[in-house]
Amino acid sequence: MRMCSIASGSSGNCIYVGSGSHHLLIDAGISGKRVEAGLKELQLSGKDIDGILLTHEHSDHIKGLGVLSRKYDIPIYATPGTAEAVKAMSSLGKIDGELFREIHADQDFQIGDLLISPFHISHDAAEPVAYRIACGEKKMAVATDLGVYTDYTIEHLKGLDVLLLEANHDIHMLQVGGYPYYLKQRISGDLGHLSNETAGKLLCQVLHDDLKAIMLGHLSKENNYAELAYETVKLELALGDTPYKPEDFPLSVASREERSACIEI
Repeated sequence: MRMCSIASGSSGNCIYVGSGSHHLLIDAGISGKRVEAGLKELQLSGKDIDGILLTHEHSDHIKGLGVLSRKYDIPIYATPGTAEAVKAMSSLGKIDGELFREIHADQDFQIGDLLISPFHISHDAAEPVAYRIACGEKKMAVATDLGVYTDYTIEHLKGLDVLLLEANHDIHMLQVGGYPYYLKQRISGDLGHLSNETAGKLLCQVLHDDLKAIMLGHLSKENNYAELAYETVKLELALGDTPYKPEDFPLSVASREERSACIEI
């Protein structure tokens, strides 16, 4: 089983997760051309993708959806709210309604040897979800675009081998930056995005001996940068009430522009 970020950030998101025989994309928020280039580096093409799992309908998660689905007839898995919001967007062009597969939070479904578990997230979208994916005993999750986390969130992120978690913004950079007040409130609110500090605090709740890799994703272009997210999360892990040290776990930051290293387990 492996995970790779083709792109992750406020300007576009597309994460690959797959096994030896089945291949998925979580979101397609960059151009179809960039998605295909990323897949080619993984020795895959759009023809190999068994499904696109949508987290929600914001443009940085669906920008390339129309192009990819039309070109390769890839099934699109989405909650009813997300599917309706996507279908109403003229910017994507016409997408065959037959490609949509209805899913629901807290209802597992199978694609080949991959067991997918969607779960609720707190974000200002129609019906957003994050995904936990298992292949046998191996488990990965991608959780971004969540303004707050709860015990429910923590439960869905426990016992993982690999976790890609949002570390969207630095609180101070957001407060003093040039965004209008309403946008600052939206980003930092319960339906917005996780700060670096909050991401670190959440990680402290889900660390365990067999966690093999953590990737930080969905960084804001204006209100964060990779080194700051990395160091802030490491500091939270060091200060957290856990038996672990930050260096106990491989920690990386997904890039907005470049494919990440592939994490294989």
